[in-house]
Amino acid sequence: MHKLLDKIFNFLYPLFRDWGMSRSFASYTSLIFNIAIMLALAYAIYYIAKFVLVTLMAIFAQRTKTKFDDYLINNKTTKYTAYLIPFFFIYKAVPVILDKYEYWEAVFGKIVGVYIVLISLWIIRTIFNALRDYLKNKPEYSDKPIDSFVQVIMIVLWIFGVALIVSTLFGMKRGELLTILGTLSAIIILIFRDTILGFVSSVQVAINDMVRIGDWITMDKFGADGDVIEINLTTVKVRNFDNTITTIPTYALSSDSFQNWRGMQNSQGRRIKRHVLIKSSSVRFLNDEELHQMKKIQLITSYIESRQAEIEKYNDLRGIDKNLAINGRNMTNLGLFRKYIIQYLVNTPGLNKDMHIICRQLQSTAHGVPLEIYVFSSDKRWANYEYIMADIFDHIMAAVGYFDLEIFELPSSLPNLDK
Repeated sequence: MHKLLDKIFNFLYPLFRDWGMSRSFASYTSLIFNIAIMLALAYAIYYIAKFVLVTLMAIFAQRTKTKFDDYLINNKTTKYTAYLIPFFFIYKAVPVILDKYEYWEAVFGKIVGVYIVLISLWIIRTIFNALRDYLKNKPEYSDKPIDSFVQVIMIVLWIFGVALIVSTLFGMKRGELLTILGTLSAIIILIFRDTILGFVSSVQVAINDMVRIGDWITMDKFGADGDVIEINLTTVKVRNFDNTITTIPTYALSSDSFQNWRGMQNSQGRRIKRHVLIKSSSVRFLNDEELHQMKKIQLITSYIESRQAEIEKYNDLRGIDKNLAINGRNMTNLGLFRKYIIQYLVNTPGLNKDMHIICRQLQSTAHGVPLEIYVFSSDKRWANYEYIMADIFDHIMAAVGYFDLEIFELPSSLPNLDK
């Protein structure tokens, strides 16, 4: 390479001397012509490299089955590589052209060297971006925080590149530079605090599988309630259900509490857990006539008959005086209503019958007796889930009156205390 460059750039000076030019004039004239030749050759090399790398690679990428080369083209890896090749030629040609001008040779050599380092880092960045895009379109990697790992690698490479640039510009040994960086580590940690915390959190998130892209998370501290759309080194982006975007620091995922709904989405059902308040004064025993009327409710007809026969047998064996309803065993309207709700839920489409179906009575409060429904909707989509839950409680509230029960409501207005 060096011999070829000598032949290209060192033939003009003897030629100009043969033409009778003075030594200094021939030197400057040959220098100007050599620079022009170098720039012309560099442009020609760039044009050839651009044609080969950009045009032919694009054609080649279209004909291959793999998609990785397509992502390289989309991220302009070949374009930046075409820029790099002519600068390698210039970097080799400058010492030959400026052989007699040591100062300018050092200056231009450093400038070209710095540019080569920068564009090399940029090419590496496009390669990693292409790899990121390629992996994101793979089902097994689509929910992984690939952006975080790419950013960490690029930060390390940029630190190495800056160290290389400084050592090139100031002629420092790399060992001396690392010593200086070590003394400045406290400042570096302060500047890159969020980045370092984000990196550690990204590793924890990936290893512990805490959050994936596409997960529905809730984080009240940051007002986040929606799907994770991006995880990178410093931030996690959440698209809320009102289509706003919430940005959460990555390190907050490991330091603060949040709720991930992935387990629910991967399970066989989404839980419905809600209660109605029954007015406690409306709870009472049922007599035979009322039970006879309630047998018309088909879902509990057989239950009332079997339960009534069991209670009568129990009371007869023990000679219970039934002149008072409180004596012996009896059925209440609330207990019968609970049984009705269970039978109704069992026959309700949209619920997973293999999971819990419970109607339970909670601790009584000043507002009445809480009657809680605990079931699982087999359809986990938000709109359908809300529709199924609303249907259940619409029916329950409408059915309360058939059991002579009342739902507790606060008075619409307070009494006038002045009267």
